[in-house]
Amino acid sequence: MKIKPSNILAHELIGLNVKVVDSRDPTLNNVEGMVVYETKKTLQIYSAGRVKTLPKGVCRFAFQLPQGVVEVDGAKLVARPEERVKKLRVRAR
Repeated sequence: MKIKPSNILAHELIGLNVKVVDSRDPTLNNVEGMVVYETKKTLQIYSAGRVKTLPKGVCRFAFQLPQGVVEVDGAKLVARPEERVKKLRVRAR
């Protein structure tokens, strides 16, 4: 299944470029980089020469896809990556 805005929640996020477009923590606004690791509650991104950990639940993310940018409420990403991907792919079939 090819990644696109309509199915981004059912895909692996590692390797995608991302930017925090809004956050309840103002220090995280406009942080951007490439996703290098994902846990249940965080995204780790490589930004400005180091890895930064971003909490999913308090951020709104803009992911760069081949078709353009798609914004995602981080609360929708809160789950173990393998469980989120598996659950959403089964539902999409």
